[in-house]
Amino acid sequence: MTAAQADHAGARSDIRELPEGFKLDTPRVEDGAAIWRIARDSKTLDLNSSYSYLLWCRDFAATSVVARDTEGEPAAFVTGYIRPERPETLVVWQVAVDDAHRGQGLAAALLDGLAARAGDELGMRFVETTITPDNAASNRLFASFAERHSVPIKREVLFDAGLFPEQGHEPEVLHLIGPFGPPARPEH
Repeated sequence: MTAAQADHAGARSDIRELPEGFKLDTPRVEDGAAIWRIARDSKTLDLNSSYSYLLWCRDFAATSVVARDTEGEPAAFVTGYIRPERPETLVVWQVAVDDAHRGQGLAAALLDGLAARAGDELGMRFVETTITPDNAASNRLFASFAERHSVPIKREVLFDAGLFPEQGHEPEVLHLIGPFGPPARPEH
């Protein structure tokens, strides 16, 4: 996010501020290992290969964000992508906060920052994510995100449990959030 966009986003009342000492940034390939560790240590996310996080930081950096701590290390992340057949839809793939930094509002601030950037730069009007019914933290995060932005949220099962090859995987419930208004353009 550029300084002008950060100033613009900071002026919006629906954007959660990052806690003191953290900086919103675009992930770099060098962040892939740290993002993989944060995902692994979350114990709630489906862990992808470490290679996939490196690719994510290379190929989907424009639709993902990290929170950097005072030493510049990733402390939290949100990964996302634009749906090819729905270019106004940002799919949020994973959200995780390092255990040492939980409870400070980082996930909400990153989600708000990414949505603001995707709206301003990419014309995003909808956010989609899938959440298993037992993931209370993510269910609260996305419900409060929709409420903060005064947009509707629809839920429906996207992938039934029977579609997963492993036993015991819960269904993935699609959360369709939006529409958000047309991207706000700064006045000149």
